[in-house]
Formats: sequence, structure tokens, C-alpha cells
Amino acid sequence: MQKYNIHEAKTRLSYLIDNAVKGNPFIIAKAGKPMVKVIPISFEETQKKRIGFMKGKISVPADFDSIGKKEIENLFGGAL
Repeated sequence: MQKYNIHEAKTRLSYLIDNAVKGNPFIIAKAGKPMVKVIPISFEETQKKRIGFMKGKISVPADFDSIGKKEIENLFGGAL
């Protein structure tokens, strides 16, 4: 992995970012000491996952299919 000092990274930032996006991460150092690692953000990380976001927070009652059965029967005028 390439290492660049801050001054060089500022000078070549656009080029370095383009390379990082293409899969070539790099390190920015200050006085030779590594400070940050620049890596691309993958497409999957930017997408919000919606499926299962309420897992464990709600529950479906066992009698879900029969809830309100009497009221529905009365609305339609008798037994189903």
C-alpha cells in the first residue's frame, strides 16, 4: 500500500482518490507517521438495508388470522 505525506496527498488528491476508488487504497502520513487510511466506500455500504429492520421489535399474535372474525361476520350479515 502506498504512503504519501500530507503535502503530496494534497497536491495529488484527485489522482489518489481516483486510484482508491479503483481498488488502490493509500495511507496519508505526517512526518512519516501513518495518520489515515483512504479506502473506497463500497456500493453496498451506502445502501440502507430495510429488510428485517424491525426484527425482534414486533410480534404477530398466534390468533392473527381470526382477529376480528366476529365483527367481520356481522358486517357481512352472518357466518362465513
